[in-house]
Amino acid sequence: MPIITLPNGQQRPFEHPLTVAQVVADIGAGLAKAALAAKINGRLVDTSTLIEEDVQLAIITERDPEGIEIIRHSTAHLLAQAVKHLFPETQVTIGPMIDEGFYYDFANPTSFTPNDLEQIQAEMEKLVAQDIPLIRRVLPRDEAIQFFRHQGEHYKAEIIASIPANQEVSLYEQGDFTDLCRGPHVPSTGKLKAFKLMKLAGAYWRGDSNNEMLQRIYGTAWLTKKDLEAYLHRLAEADKRDHRKLAKQLDLFHVQEEAPGMIFWHERGWNIYVQIQNYMRQVWRNHGYHEVHTPQLVDYSLWRKSGHADKFGKEMFSTSSESRDYAIKPMNCPCHIQIYNQGVKSHRDLPLRLAEFGSCHRNEPSGTLHGLLRIRNFVQDDAHIFCTEDQIQPEVSSFIDLLLKVYADFGFPQIIVKLSTRPAQRIGSDEVWDKAEQALEMALNHKQLDWQLQPGEGAFYGPKIEFSLKDCLGRVWQCGTIQVDFSMPARLGAEYVASDGSKQVPVMLHRAILGSLERFIGILIEEHAGAFPVWLAPIQVAILNITDHQADYANDIESELRTQGFRVLSDVRNEKIGFKIREHTLQRIPYLIVVGNREVETQRVAVRTHKGEDLGVMSLETFMDKLHKESEPGFSGIKD
Repeated sequence: MPIITLPNGQQRPFEHPLTVAQVVADIGAGLAKAALAAKINGRLVDTSTLIEEDVQLAIITERDPEGIEIIRHSTAHLLAQAVKHLFPETQVTIGPMIDEGFYYDFANPTSFTPNDLEQIQAEMEKLVAQDIPLIRRVLPRDEAIQFFRHQGEHYKAEIIASIPANQEVSLYEQGDFTDLCRGPHVPSTGKLKAFKLMKLAGAYWRGDSNNEMLQRIYGTAWLTKKDLEAYLHRLAEADKRDHRKLAKQLDLFHVQEEAPGMIFWHERGWNIYVQIQNYMRQVWRNHGYHEVHTPQLVDYSLWRKSGHADKFGKEMFSTSSESRDYAIKPMNCPCHIQIYNQGVKSHRDLPLRLAEFGSCHRNEPSGTLHGLLRIRNFVQDDAHIFCTEDQIQPEVSSFIDLLLKVYADFGFPQIIVKLSTRPAQRIGSDEVWDKAEQALEMALNHKQLDWQLQPGEGAFYGPKIEFSLKDCLGRVWQCGTIQVDFSMPARLGAEYVASDGSKQVPVMLHRAILGSLERFIGILIEEHAGAFPVWLAPIQVAILNITDHQADYANDIESELRTQGFRVLSDVRNEKIGFKIREHTLQRIPYLIVVGNREVETQRVAVRTHKGEDLGVMSLETFMDKLHKESEPGFSGIKD
């Protein structure tokens, strides 16, 4: 007689074994209708699972985090069933849940088209209306292989054949369709109420470029139609903010096939880049950093000593000259140790903070390149702090304060913090890793920050804290990091003379705030939809004359503003003022100065914003005072 213990502590005895669904029905019709799956003793199961002994039972509904995951996983199976109905010759392969949706890879003799997606979507909706039950069954491995071979599903048979012999596998039936899966799944297709197929893509079988190319269908699935509509709205807004489109519209940068994954910066885009560099340089100076610069090409032996060759060898660009092998640096840390090693260092020299706008190259796969967000050549606001063990916590705490201030200046108050601990492939002893992880955890707790643990996600040389921004669309971007490294300084011969005269190895803290400057600018473009705050705007002011009679005055204003250090242009073309206002408004220039005869006579300026707000007529000095104030880093400026 099983006794079911519910999360609230209530116990419900039953006289015979029964399924989760029967338990839920006994609790109440409302819960039975809402149930998607369950947890038995903490393990996710289907509602069809039979309970034969005393257990702790929790029902999963759409209110639980696991609910959306089960919905998306089940919708992938619904997609596969619809494809098999419409294209019987297709073989199904792998269809996992992913962030915000799912995908399924298919081997189809002909290529799917966007019209096919519409038909598949419609077929999925028909299957939902039929409310088909999902039934789990278990087969011995070899029997399951034969089942799928008989079905003509050779990819599924291959997957099962990779499972050790004498094991059982679970299958899910939904009507006339059977799929291989561990589950759990929703009780029936009627639970899948809000989904949409999104796009087609290519994918190699099992991700190996030596294997055949499959066709991937991406979709998204949500708990309610309202959630789906909100997601599609976010996608539409993100598309409008796409930094690649805005870069072309605002003349910021471009990429081309002759330099894949590398950026051709135009003047306006480079203005933004330089402003960010200037800001970070001032931050470095104010916090005791020494700016350095290291070579792009370094003998491969250094990367072997540091451990990067073993870990990142496939991602490094290399070349040879005069019988020597070189690598284009993928990161800056080994080179900073070379600077540290010049001359004898005392404990009195520590902490020593070396910073560099380090240009790095990594051989990212061409299919992953994406504007500024995923590239092969990027510059990091990289720094390394050489310190003693006693200095780790205060240095990390100081860095956290600095990072939060920088993010606030760029308009990102919502920061997600995660502590990543030792990965399986790593260098250094467990004792060293214990000390490093403890130091970071203590620093986080000292700052009273909410943080999440990411076991196994640390760098190969040490644990790290990751800092992620949340943008105006709710997207999360991991940018900043600080990592404790007890190993690399020793591998590369770094030492200092301790107070007792002994030679000791310094601890090295790897840290970045913005990360890749290119990627960060891409994030900023999308965050502001190209309408940068005044202090970052590539052009801060455009001066527009109404007729040729005001051209000299417009040019004089431009000269004065440039003298004051502002980024400005004058547009004295023989065009209608409405045309010029519209053109520069579309360029997201924060302020437009319009000058006509009255402004020339009074030696004043008429000011409006790119959003169309009329600020009235004022003296140039008054406007410059306003501009000086808004040119300070962190000023909120004008933002859509």
